Amino acid sequence: MGFKQVRTSDLTGAELDDDEVITVTVKAAGKVFDTSAEEIKGLKRLNNVVQLEFRHSDGTSEMVLTTQADFDKLVPPDKVETFDKVRGRRSGFSPRREQ
Repeated sequence: MGFKQVRTSDLTGAELDDDEVITVTVKAAGKVFDTSAEEIKGLKRLNNVVQLEFRHSDGTSEMVLTTQADFDKLVPPDKVETFDKVRGRRSGFSPRREQ
């Protein structure tokens, strides 16, 4: 006896071939779903945008989208290259200094 796995759209339940599946991540909700290009073709795409996360001192955060041009005016690309990476320790931080 054999088993067959069938991929289906989480939006419509339609069967999808493996090469048709698009996994969409809804970042703000922390959710993912499978669909096809045909099913999401109505979504308007934005080009040349920068997604930012503002983390405030009171613990709240917000996601902000801005145009690449506006971001570059405020924060030049050569300056961005000098900033710390998202992962890892911040520059100048040492856990030994905290003791």
